[in-house]
Parts: sequence; structure tokens; C-alpha cells
Amino acid sequence: MKILLLGRNGQLGWELQRSLSVLGELVALGRQAAENPDGLCGDLCNLPALADTLRRVAPQVIVNAAAYTAVDQSQSDPDLARAINTLAPAMLAKQASMLGAWLVHYSTDYVFNGSGHTPWRETDATEPMNVYGESKLAGEQALTAVCPQHLLLRTSWVFAARGGNFAKTMLRLAAQRESFTVVDDQIGAPTSAELLADATAHMLRATLKQPALAGIYHCTAAGETSWHAYACFIVAQARSMGWPLLATPQQIAPIPSGEHPTPAPRPLNSRLCCDKLTGAFGLHLPPWQSHVQRLLQTIRPQAAAA
Repeated sequence: MKILLLGRNGQLGWELQRSLSVLGELVALGRQAAENPDGLCGDLCNLPALADTLRRVAPQVIVNAAAYTAVDQSQSDPDLARAINTLAPAMLAKQASMLGAWLVHYSTDYVFNGSGHTPWRETDATEPMNVYGESKLAGEQALTAVCPQHLLLRTSWVFAARGGNFAKTMLRLAAQRESFTVVDDQIGAPTSAELLADATAHMLRATLKQPALAGIYHCTAAGETSWHAYACFIVAQARSMGWPLLATPQQIAPIPSGEHPTPAPRPLNSRLCCDKLTGAFGLHLPPWQSHVQRLLQTIRPQAAAA
């Protein structure tokens, strides 16, 4: 089996190179032409070249881990967000259907309006509250309309040892300042790219054997927290490991979202119900704290060297 992976250098794409490599021949592409073999294209903004690459590689599985995830910038550059998050998935879905290939794609809790206090289910009504969410939802709809052989995973608050993320930002702030503020009224589940990649490989293997498992699934770590509590956990754990931080958890002040305005409004409720996934695939999703601790253990030597 040949698998084509797009977005190889992102947080998720990097982990997918590991998890998918045991399933078959993996062709992993990045956005920059110089990093890809044989003139293949992994740039979601270059649809003609990308379509030609799909025809040349002729994969049995296409995994799209590339996306435009700059939420605030999407408000000021909606055309780019839609090009990458809507038009590209639509083209991938069309090509996958023509090739008879499976398509794995990733989306977000931002397709919902963030209201209420209960976890969102796959069947709940969607209502994005910003351009990023709109572009991701439109990509979902375009994909599912033409490619029945799909696995579409919605997730939230992704982090990894590679690349930038909230956890690393908090560590940097705690090392530079004795106190700072973090919003405390947005609730979700920090989810590691490692967990997403491993779940993807397991789900793909099962779905290739049982095509009826195709569809949309929510996939996050277990549990929930606020950004403020998440920051406090990160700082507390890092200090217990001996990180030289100025701030303590007690010096991180909680504030409402209204005191931290952003160009794109954020959902207050980012909880996703993963019962469909765990029931269909028999997966146990670990608590979010376990992978955050692994992250700190992984990047600690880098901090010490710095």
C-alpha cells in the first residue's frame, strides 16, 4: 500500500511520518519544492501541480496534515485561509475519488459556535464564529460531498515537541516574567500530535478492513481544562523538573476572554465528545496531562542546553 502524506513538517505531519510508516510505503511531502523528491508538489496553494503529483504517485491513501492554522491572520487574509483549508481539500477529495483512494483529513472544534458546557458531538449543528472556522467547515463539506472513502478527525488545542504551541509559549513567559495573565473561560482538551498520529494509524488500519467505519470522528485527549489551568499545570510540572522559571502557578492570573481581545473570536466551549471514536475503534484516549508531561520531559534537555 502506498500512502501520500501532505504537511510532513508540521506538528502533526512530523508524528504521522512515524505512525504511518509501518502501514506501507510512505511518500511524505512538504510545502517547499526543494524538500520533495522527483519534482513532486506538496504545496496546497498550487492545485494544478498538486493534482499532477497525486496522479503520478497514485496512492491508495492520502493523508492531509497540512492546513492554514493562523486563526487571527485568517480574519485579515480570508482568501489564503480558504485556498488552503477549503479549495485544497475539495481538490484532494475529487482526486481521491477518481483514484479510488482513501482520504484522511483533520478539522477543528472551531466549526462549532463555542456555546454551552457539554462536549460537541459529530452530529451537532455547526456554526463557525470566525473565518478560520468557516474555511475548515467548508473544507469538510466539500470533502465529504465527493469522497465517501474518508476519515475526518476533528481535534483541538494541538501541541508537540516540534514547532510552536501554547505550552512552549507559557514556558517562555514563565522564564522571562515573574507574573502574567491567561484567559480562564475557554475550556478544551490539550491534545498531542503524537496521540493524533497514533490514533490515525489505528483508525486507518481498521477502516481499510471495514470500510463502513468511514466518516467524521472527534479525537482529543481525555479530560478538560481552561487555558489558565493548563498554563498553571505546565509551570508547576516544569518547576518540579527543575526548570529555571521566574513565575510560579500562583503568579499566573486568570482573566476573562473579554480582557484579552483578539482579531478572531475564540469559542468558550471547545469540548469534543469522542465516544463515537472510542466505541468504533476500541481506543482508550489518555488524559491530557500525560502527554503534556511527556512533552516537558522531551524538550527539557533543549532548555538546559539553551
